[in-house]
Amino acid sequence: MNYASFVSADGSPTWGIIADGRAYDLGPSGANLARTLRAAVEQGIFGTLGEEFRSAPSREEADIEFLPAVTDPGKIICIGVNYRSHQEESGKTEQKAPTVFTRFADSQMGHLQPAQMPATTTKFDYEGEMALVIGKEAFHVAEEDAFDYVAGYAAYNDLSVRDWQLAATQWIPGKNFPGTGGFGPYLVPAADLGDVNGLTLETRVNGDIRQKASVADLYFTIPQLIAYVSGFTRLSPGDVIVTGTPGGVGLFMEPSGLLSEGDVVEVEITGLGTLKNTVELVS
Repeated sequence: MNYASFVSADGSPTWGIIADGRAYDLGPSGANLARTLRAAVEQGIFGTLGEEFRSAPSREEADIEFLPAVTDPGKIICIGVNYRSHQEESGKTEQKAPTVFTRFADSQMGHLQPAQMPATTTKFDYEGEMALVIGKEAFHVAEEDAFDYVAGYAAYNDLSVRDWQLAATQWIPGKNFPGTGGFGPYLVPAADLGDVNGLTLETRVNGDIRQKASVADLYFTIPQLIAYVSGFTRLSPGDVIVTGTPGGVGLFMEPSGLLSEGDVVEVEITGLGTLKNTVELVS
């Protein structure tokens, strides 16, 4: 079942289920089951609803404005160079531990919202990724138990301002410009997907395939990531881990595959839908 955050008919943020081309409002402006999708995860509502959601107010999916799948996560933990193909193209092989950086919640945007390329950069790049959302408090989680802590999965585009990212050893500045964290369109319950290692991630720019990989190709697996991250910070329901991008980013292409104004970037993952954002130049 596809859950999403979006703008309600009265213009306020809400969340709900997208089914058969309609968006069913389960937030305060609709059925009022929980304030946000994060709250629905916290309250154990996410992933448990049956057909009763169809009695909620609804609109055509084509008429809604999507918001980031989880609009208010307490933490967004991103993992760098976590596919072998990306390690090879970047020259960062044989990692001993995951490369970790943080993204701020207010840097995110939803499906079909613009990817905001700052006018001060000439090195704006895409990174198609899969994100997972934590379903319950997680601290010092063992690898063998890690999947029990995953509420659901979504597509993510960890857009990067490369000149800011590469100016120093810490990447946070280049990963937190406004409108650079595409998240959605849907958050799909883990129970609906089965073995996520069988999912395929594909990133397209103006229809051209730039990245394609199986989730099974992750260097540090999802259980390893959850165990590692929960080893140093307490994770709460609604927190997000963005698991890494495959090879094929624009920075390492010959000729350059970096983004320009008007480029359309799509991140499609089996069972999770297609996240689509168009690059907009901003001052």
